[in-house]
Amino acid sequence: MPITRDDVTEHFRMRAATYDRSSSWCTDQGLGEIVLDLGAPAPDARVLDVACGTGLVSRLFSGRVAEVVGLDLTAEMAEQAAPFLDRLVVAPAEKLPFDDGEFDLVVCRQGMQFMDLPDAVEEMVRVVRPGGRVVLVNLCAYGPHDRDTYFEILRLRNPVRRHFFLPEEPAELLRAAGCDPVRTRRHVSAEDVDVWSDNGAIGQERREAIRAAYRGATEEFRSLHAVREAAGRIVDHMLFVVAAGTKPAASGGGAGEEPHATAK
Repeated sequence: MPITRDDVTEHFRMRAATYDRSSSWCTDQGLGEIVLDLGAPAPDARVLDVACGTGLVSRLFSGRVAEVVGLDLTAEMAEQAAPFLDRLVVAPAEKLPFDDGEFDLVVCRQGMQFMDLPDAVEEMVRVVRPGGRVVLVNLCAYGPHDRDTYFEILRLRNPVRRHFFLPEEPAELLRAAGCDPVRTRRHVSAEDVDVWSDNGAIGQERREAIRAAYRGATEEFRSLHAVREAAGRIVDHMLFVVAAGTKPAASGGGAGEEPHATAK
């Protein structure tokens, strides 16, 4: 059955109360610093946080810029973001209710996996001004050698997830939407799989299937993810890719990748 917006909203309604504690990356300072660095907003900037959730990204910018607008579909999540927002909008990312070039910076962290693509990214680029930036942050497989197992693990943990990414794909989405240049950074977050899988929206059967997938993974997968297991608990080192694209006033530019930062 196709995954609908109602399916996504219901999934996050069930997760809303404990979302901020569901993963180490949620409050990972190193990941937040990369977003701030690549976003590079001026003090007078207007920032749009797409799929703002509980406001974990919005709070990075609150007090640093002139305005932070949050957009989300799930009221139970978004109401927690209110203290960090100047304005909250409930609407889909594929049809942003904003004018062309309204924002200086648009950020979407862990949201585009649930959206219609490339439509949502094209909308993010539309509403950012020429010279402004769009920053996409998402979990990715390390490459073809861990892709199949990791994508299955992610699907088990989040059955409403619609898209899975390799490291180059967030940047490719930005380039296809017209951004140039595009820069990328990598960040690794260590996650306790038992904590990470206990998200309030899946049952014990899926959690056991996630553990089984790790224990049955190839040595190559375990090496790429630096999987550790002690006292029955599994730790995975998960890769985030942060891609920042500039909306050009005219064509030109290039792209590059900067060294990754690793969580401690």
